[in-house]
Amino acid sequence: MIMCMYKRICITNSTLVHDDFISTLKRVIEYGVDIIILREKHLDELTYENIFNEVNQLCQAKNVLLVLHSFVNVAKKINHPHIHLTMKDFLLLSDEDKKYFATIGVSTHTVLEAIQCEKLGATYITASHIFETDCKKGLEPRGLKYLRQVKQSVSIPVYALGGINDDNEKLCLDAGADGICKMSYYMEL
Repeated sequence: MIMCMYKRICITNSTLVHDDFISTLKRVIEYGVDIIILREKHLDELTYENIFNEVNQLCQAKNVLLVLHSFVNVAKKINHPHIHLTMKDFLLLSDEDKKYFATIGVSTHTVLEAIQCEKLGATYITASHIFETDCKKGLEPRGLKYLRQVKQSVSIPVYALGGINDDNEKLCLDAGADGICKMSYYMEL
């Protein structure tokens, strides 16, 4: 078995899945990811919580870290200490809530946001979008120079996001990323 020295992160989006969501996540976990960020922002809290229970069982069985996305109330209700937030939601998170979470990831899009997140208690950030991606159609990618600048500006882990595939992930790692995030790539496995 080859040891991977960087984190492989799957960000979910069940609207991209061609068959059953749970079956897809089983394939993703078998493929070899370290973290799953359960992004399903289109769901209501109850449906999200129900999906969490299924996905959490899969992740625990394979020692994959499961991070909830945006649903702070659900995370607290089910006593799950790992959350990922948009920059806007992170800035609204109370100091009390920050103390609750062991992991707080934040989506960033500028060097200044990255620096601000670290100062305010984020434990990792995603830097996006690095390459062209259908998720940000028409928006100019920030590129590898931006990724390098972010990495040099903070001491917390920086995970590259946006348009990353097997052909360009090494470029992100060479630019200093601590790991790579993929959404469409994994949701279409």
